[in-house]
Amino acid sequence: MDPLPPLTPELLRETLRGPFEDLCRQVADVVNRAPTGHVLNHSEEPVRDLLADFRQTVYQTALQLRIDAAEAAFSPDRPNHRPTARQ
Repeated sequence: MDPLPPLTPELLRETLRGPFEDLCRQVADVVNRAPTGHVLNHSEEPVRDLLADFRQTVYQTALQLRIDAAEAAFSPDRPNHRPTARQ
């Protein structure tokens, strides 16, 4: 099996720009809605959940980008190097 092509940080950053901006809006909204004097009690867990979801998104996106690059590099016209049954 051929190794997957490497993932560049620049591609990952550009791909995740939109989801990261959404995350920042959501975190700001949660923190801003928390009542004064109770910010930790009302925002810590929802923010932790948002970050957990984003962590999963980052990992899945990184893996998918590597897989997509490998598929793009695959040429169906490339000769198959495996021996056939007749060889």
